Amino acid sequence: MKQNIDRYRLLLYFVLIFLSISFISRAVLLTYTFPMVSSSITELAKVFLVGVFYDLVAYFYFIIPFTIYLFIVPTKVFNSKMHKFIALSLFFATIYAIVFNAFSEWFFWDEFGKRFNFIAVDYLVYTHEVLKNIQESYPMPLLLSIILLITILLYFIVDRTSGHFSKVFQDRSSYRDRLPITLVLLSIPFISFLALEKQTLATSVSDNRYNQELSKNGFYSLFSAFRNNELDYYEFYKTQDNDTVLETERKLTMNEHSTFVSNDLNNTLKNVHNGGKEKRYNVMLVMIESLSASYMGIYGNDQNLTPHMDALTQKSLFFSNFFATGTRTVRGMEAVTMGIPPTPGRSIVKRPDNHNLFGMGWVFKEKGYDNKFIYAGHGYFDNMNEYFSHNGFSIVDRFNFKENEVTFSNVWGVCDEDLFAKSIKEADKSFAQKKPFFSFIMTTSNHRPYTYPEGKIDIPSHTGRTGGVKYTDFSVNEFLKKASKKPWFSKTLFIFVADHNGGSAGKNELPIHRYKIPFLVYAPSIIKPEKITKLASQIDLAPTLFAILGWDYQSKFYGKNILDSDFRPRALIGNYQKLGLYRDNRLTILLPNKSIKEFEVRKLTLNDSRYAEMKPSQKDVNDTIAYYQSASYLYMHHLLGK
Repeated sequence: MKQNIDRYRLLLYFVLIFLSISFISRAVLLTYTFPMVSSSITELAKVFLVGVFYDLVAYFYFIIPFTIYLFIVPTKVFNSKMHKFIALSLFFATIYAIVFNAFSEWFFWDEFGKRFNFIAVDYLVYTHEVLKNIQESYPMPLLLSIILLITILLYFIVDRTSGHFSKVFQDRSSYRDRLPITLVLLSIPFISFLALEKQTLATSVSDNRYNQELSKNGFYSLFSAFRNNELDYYEFYKTQDNDTVLETERKLTMNEHSTFVSNDLNNTLKNVHNGGKEKRYNVMLVMIESLSASYMGIYGNDQNLTPHMDALTQKSLFFSNFFATGTRTVRGMEAVTMGIPPTPGRSIVKRPDNHNLFGMGWVFKEKGYDNKFIYAGHGYFDNMNEYFSHNGFSIVDRFNFKENEVTFSNVWGVCDEDLFAKSIKEADKSFAQKKPFFSFIMTTSNHRPYTYPEGKIDIPSHTGRTGGVKYTDFSVNEFLKKASKKPWFSKTLFIFVADHNGGSAGKNELPIHRYKIPFLVYAPSIIKPEKITKLASQIDLAPTLFAILGWDYQSKFYGKNILDSDFRPRALIGNYQKLGLYRDNRLTILLPNKSIKEFEVRKLTLNDSRYAEMKPSQKDVNDTIAYYQSASYLYMHHLLGK
C-alpha cells in the first residue's frame, strides 16, 4: 500500500500549499476589511472553519485532471527522468497559479469587496480587454516577479522537506493498485457537485456580508459562478400563483394615464396617453460609467470632483433621489431601455434570447427617429452591439472612429471628449437628413485604469477614480459647450444618468446608499429647472421622458412617469442573486434560498446605510414577488417582445 501512496505524494504536498495560501489570503483580506466585519470570536471562528471546508472542496475540484493523469500514466513513464522534469515543472506552474490567484483575489476584493463572482466570469470571456486593463492599471512586471519569487520559495521548501521528491518517482504500483485511491479522490468532488449547489453554507457564518464572503474560496466561487450564472427564478426564489402575481403586476405598473389592451394576464401591453401636443425633440441620453451620487458635490461630496455637473443640476430637471437597479453597465442599459426589474442571473443584454424586445428604441423608431447606440469602445463587449442592433438602434462604436477622430484611448475605448465629439458629428448627420435623432451614448473614462488626456484637469491621469470622475465632468461641460453652437441644440433634450454605482460592497444584504445615482434632463429652451425628490429608479426613466415629450404610445414598461401626481415612490435594486424593493423606509429582499427578509432602514447617508431586520409585511412580500416573478415569467415565456 505504501507504493500506492508514493505516486500521489505530489497531491499531498499540493494540498498543504493550497490550504496554506488560502488561509493566508483569507487572513489578509480579513485584516484589510477588519473595520467592516463582525469581529466576535464566534463569528471569526466560523469564517475560518467554513473557509477551510470550502478550501478543501475547491482543492478536490482543482486536482481532478491531476488525479486522472496520475492514474493513467504507466509506471515506466512515470519513473523516467523526462517525466520527472515535466511533472515537477507542472507542479511549479501550479503553485505559481495558486499564488497568482491569491494576488488576483486581492485586487478583485479591493475593487468589489467580494470573492470571484459573475463579474469575474464575464471578464474571463473578454480576455483582451481584461488583460489590457490589468496591464494599464497595475505594475505587472513587479507583481509577476513577486509571485515568481514566492513560488520559488514554496517550491524550495517542499523540495527540501520531501527529500528532493525522491520517493515520488519511485512508484511501482499497477493500475489495480491505483484504482481505489483514484476513485476516492474523484468521488469527493462528484459528491460535492451534487450536494453543494452554491456556497450557501457561507450565509450561516454571519449576517455581515463581508464575513460571508471571507468564508468562501475564490476558486470555488469562480466555479460556482460558471455553474450558476443563469438563475431560474422558480427554482431559487419564493413564488406565488402566476395569475395572482400577474394581477398584482398590473396594479403596480398602471396609472390613470394607461390602460391594458387586453384582459389576458399574459398580455402586458398598455396604451399610454400623456395628452397634449406631441413634441419631436431630439434626445441625447448620456449614460455615464460608474457615476455614484457619492462622487457629486450636489449630494455632499467635498472633493470638488463634479463642479460642472453640480452646476448643471441647477439648470435642469434634476431627480435627486434616483437609484440604479444593479451593479453592472448592462443592468443599467437593460433598466433604462426596457424599463423592467433586474431578473436574477445575468442581464438580458448578455443573454442570447434578447432580440426584438419591447423597449424605448422601438418607441423612438415608430415616431420616426434616427436611433444610434454610440459607444467609446468595442460594442461586442458584454454583448452590447448584439442587443442594441436588434432592438431598434444602429451602432457606432470604436470601429467607426477614424484615426483623426481619436486623440486618446485606452483598452476600454476612446476618451470621453472624443466620444462626445463623435456623438455631435452623428447628430449633425441626422439633422442634415431632417430626421429627429435619439442617441444613446455610453462613456468609459471613469473606469479603471482611469487614464485620460493630461492637462485637462488638476488630477494627473492614471491616479485613481477621483481623476476619472473629474475628467468625465470636464468632458460633459465641453460637450455641452460645443453642442450649444449647433442649430439643433435648442430642440434637444440632454439626459445624463449613471449606469450603476462606483462600487457595490457593503455590510448589508443590499447596501442602498451604494445604488444612488444622478439623473437629470437639461434643455434650457425647453425644460424649466426643478428638483424632484421622489424616490424612483432607472426603470422609470423612459416613461418619464416620453411624458415630457407628450407622447401617446404602447408600453410594456414596469416603470412609470415620475412626474405624475399619483406616482408611488419606490426603487428596485439587485445584485445578480438578491432582489430588492425599497419603499416607505423599508427594504424587502428576495434571496435565492426561497427566503425573504425585510429591513427597516434606520440610517441612509451618502456613505452608509444601516438596517434593522423586521418581520416582513405581507403586502411588501406580495409586491416584491410580483415585480420579480412576473418579469422572470414574461421573459422566460417570450412575452416581452415588441
